[in-house]
Amino acid sequence: MRKENFKTIARNKKAYHDYFVEESFEAGIELCGTEVKSLRGGGCNLKDAWCSVDDGELVVHGMRISPYEHGNIYNRDPVRTRRLLMHKKEIMHLFGKVKQQGYSLIPLSVYFKGSLVKVQVGLCRGKKLYDKRADLAARAAKRDIDRAMKAHLQ
Repeated sequence: MRKENFKTIARNKKAYHDYFVEESFEAGIELCGTEVKSLRGGGCNLKDAWCSVDDGELVVHGMRISPYEHGNIYNRDPVRTRRLLMHKKEIMHLFGKVKQQGYSLIPLSVYFKGSLVKVQVGLCRGKKLYDKRADLAARAAKRDIDRAMKAHLQ
């Protein structure tokens, strides 16, 4: 059995603040030109990215891959729409969930799996304001407990 190595390029921290992640799926991504070289340098941002199903294909919008600094005519538009690669059955499952139950498709992270670039797509449900406040309060409480434990142990 081959051991896979994972190297995270970018994470969408805002997605975990704004959404409940119900399920997550792994998808490949179609890249052009020097985009892989730019990703190896860490030039990716998922802050305002989302996914949709267009004509039976899963695409990601708003994902920014910075232009490769040593590139030339092969650099593409940094925020262009990119196609995600999944089986048609998985895409139709996601499409059905989004249309019937009001979920959103949000890219959670971009990473290298071996030499391939993968995108983790989450099937997400939006949080209400009180849910966000509860999460912030729980995170602050956990941080205070950790500080107190660290001070007590020293």
